[in-house]
Amino acid sequence: MNLSLVLMIYLALSFVFWRYLSFRRVGIPVGIFESCKYALAAVYIDAFFLLGSVLETLGICSQIKFVRLSVMLCALQTDRNLHIRDERFGNVPVRIYEPKHSYTEPRRCVIYIHGGVAMIGTIRAYAAVCRRLALRSETMVVNIGFRLGPEHSHPAQLEDCLSAVVYLLKEARNYGVDPNRIILAGDSSGGTLVSLVSQNLLPRKDIPKIQAQLLIYPFFQTLDVMLPSYQQNRFAPILCRERAIKLAVRFMTGEMVDIKGVMKNAHVPDDIAVKYRKWISADNIPDEFKKRGYVPIVPAPFSKKLYKIAELSLQPTFCPLLAEDDIVRQLPETFLLTCEYDVLRDDGLLYKKRLEDNGVPVTWLHLKKGFHGIMFNNDLMFFQYKEAEHAMKHIVDFIQRF
Repeated sequence: MNLSLVLMIYLALSFVFWRYLSFRRVGIPVGIFESCKYALAAVYIDAFFLLGSVLETLGICSQIKFVRLSVMLCALQTDRNLHIRDERFGNVPVRIYEPKHSYTEPRRCVIYIHGGVAMIGTIRAYAAVCRRLALRSETMVVNIGFRLGPEHSHPAQLEDCLSAVVYLLKEARNYGVDPNRIILAGDSSGGTLVSLVSQNLLPRKDIPKIQAQLLIYPFFQTLDVMLPSYQQNRFAPILCRERAIKLAVRFMTGEMVDIKGVMKNAHVPDDIAVKYRKWISADNIPDEFKKRGYVPIVPAPFSKKLYKIAELSLQPTFCPLLAEDDIVRQLPETFLLTCEYDVLRDDGLLYKKRLEDNGVPVTWLHLKKGFHGIMFNNDLMFFQYKEAEHAMKHIVDFIQRF
């Protein structure tokens, strides 16, 4: 066998083994087979980010565009059991997934807002997720193709999602949809957009109300990136702590920025930290989620430079957790999925508390062996996980209640 090929195989296996050991440090309690799948999935994503970084350094292509393209190529786009078509809701592109059943009355619809830090995810990349939702729940699913960052800055993403949702609420019956059976769903940054859309729709009296919001490991705040889950899961698969913060800053600035100070909360002014401590604090995280080595850390001295970079993320218009109680208590019934081995776990736990404190019904599912992105299993059977299948059953049960 060619020596260079042997060396490449050795390096690849070494990288996978290194990633596997990092999971052991995090303490993911899964069997060898599942751990190997986690490791390969992480290496798969790590490789895209690494190569993208090299290409950006060489001035060939931005890292974000390269990763976006790489992820987008993974999912199959067809299914013989579904009618799949692309349309525009106003000026916003959408992809519609309809089960091939005949309906005698207006049907239920899930409007899906995809994740990917509002930069990497696309309609194409989320084809597998939307197909499974449509087939399992026997529901029409609409996936919104909103404008992506960093090419388009906030609030372009929110504006597109709002526009598409309002369009369907008004035109629902023309699509065979009952306007009173529409659910908003989203994962990761898509969960952020779902919550922001829900909040923005509350004052509207000219359209039907959203019936529920379905949030899958959502991203909700940047005030405290030293919460227990951020510490415990700093090496977790797919979205380790450093990558999560780098991507958030990249979305806000459009550039690669030194994030060392942000990782120590140096971007948050004292007055803002004090104002929102009642909602965003490790004190609001149940003790059972602090057992894996959480240690309270004093934030680094405040940096005006970092504040200017992160100022957008400290606004209620960007961060759903900063909404006032009179807004939160009007939100629709919510399904919330969190994962133990996810840096964003505590974002979900804090939001759950806010909703429950304000009387909003919450169906909560916590995957004790789950990690961020686990529901984004593409069409390769090897990257489908038992925990994801368990979660899908609960999500489908929730959707079918409406």
